[in-house]
Amino acid sequence: MISSITTPFGAQSTAAEVIAGIDLTGRRAIVTGGASGIGIETARALAGAGAEVTLAVRNTEAGERTAADIIGSTGSKQVLVAPLDLADQASVAALVAGWDGPLHILVNNAGIMASPLMRTPQGWEMQFATNHLGHFALATGLHHALAVAGGARVVSVSSSAHHRSPVVFDDIHFEHRAYEPFLAYGQSKTANVLFGVEATKRWASDGITVNALMPGGIRTNLQRYVPDEELERMRVAAGVTGTMWKTPEQGAATSILVATSPLLEGVGGRYFEDCNEAEVGKLSARNGVAEFALDPDAAARLWQISVSTLAR
Repeated sequence: MISSITTPFGAQSTAAEVIAGIDLTGRRAIVTGGASGIGIETARALAGAGAEVTLAVRNTEAGERTAADIIGSTGSKQVLVAPLDLADQASVAALVAGWDGPLHILVNNAGIMASPLMRTPQGWEMQFATNHLGHFALATGLHHALAVAGGARVVSVSSSAHHRSPVVFDDIHFEHRAYEPFLAYGQSKTANVLFGVEATKRWASDGITVNALMPGGIRTNLQRYVPDEELERMRVAAGVTGTMWKTPEQGAATSILVATSPLLEGVGGRYFEDCNEAEVGKLSARNGVAEFALDPDAAARLWQISVSTLAR
């Protein structure tokens, strides 16, 4: 029985508190979606600890503004911006082709949540294409850079919404079943966890570990497709009294823990929440990881399907 990992940190901890005392000088990191929400605070904490940080973003103007803000607040001169549209495989390939040298930390943070039905030109459902396939192509494309770094970490930002759906292998892209925004989102977030399971298995010999996490509820642009009344309904259903939201600085804390904590050295294929490993199978509205999200057979199947999908 593998013991669960616990840390001195919790739901109210901030990214700055988690990374205090950690020196990332000489390390290089990419944060997808680094110009909004918790991506900003994830990048700020990494830069503040001495890492070179590349903000991989769709809106490069917003990226440049964020980079200037992070430089101003941390004093770092190593905050860069690269264009990345995860729904566009050519964009992912361009970032991969342009990367030179080692990569120590990859934070797969960007995402789309509960959107209306949209499809990529290939016909892929947009949430799965963005949240999973885009990040899958990015991470696998950067595998060599991660391997040469030695002890590299990949951070897969998932959600407790993964409770809503396993990966429905018979109809991933909602070609035959009715589309439901939160089911599609949940499926993509389960895929984020399964990716960590299989990637750790495949890449452990390269010193690469991959873990998934639930950042908590943070009011950001991620919820742009979710009406306020639905957010309120979710708050009540979760039994949350008062505010249900973490600050962005608190929301970035678990990402920073997974990316940098010495307590996770050599640890991969797990799921964290509130800066600690989540309980398996004991699910509540916000907590716990579903057994199907850690299923090694499902993880291996998803990997093969992802490879074949991207090869078409």
